[in-house]
Amino acid sequence: MTRSRSQMSPWQYRTRIGLSLFYAAAGLFHLFRPGVFVTITPDWVPFAREVILFTGLCELAGCVGLWDARLCKAAAIGLSLYAVCVYPANIKHAMIFMGTPGRSLWPWLYHLPRLALQPVLVWLPLFAANLTTWPFNRGPTP
Repeated sequence: MTRSRSQMSPWQYRTRIGLSLFYAAAGLFHLFRPGVFVTITPDWVPFAREVILFTGLCELAGCVGLWDARLCKAAAIGLSLYAVCVYPANIKHAMIFMGTPGRSLWPWLYHLPRLALQPVLVWLPLFAANLTTWPFNRGPTP
């Protein structure tokens, strides 16, 4: 069972709020502007538009699930797996913009941190659902 707010660390609670807002916005954007995401979807993904719409629903389900004690852990695992699954699209997006001749420094300043921080998006839902407290709670030191 997921811990209540009084049992969560303030950081876990804040993380849950932030993730809910982030994934609610992303889910709605996927549902109402799927064409933007279709262009960065790798070619090997079948039925790209339908996959984009499905991922929007998954993001919305994940942000709601984080707040239901029965669904929180499953939602957190789902959002973490989602962050892993969309990484190829993030790579393709970076390659499209960084591979264009004459580009400024700005695409690099967006895409490199985004790619580097993707593991954080894998970790954050797990932390918010108390499936991991690493690196904050490493246990007693010898």
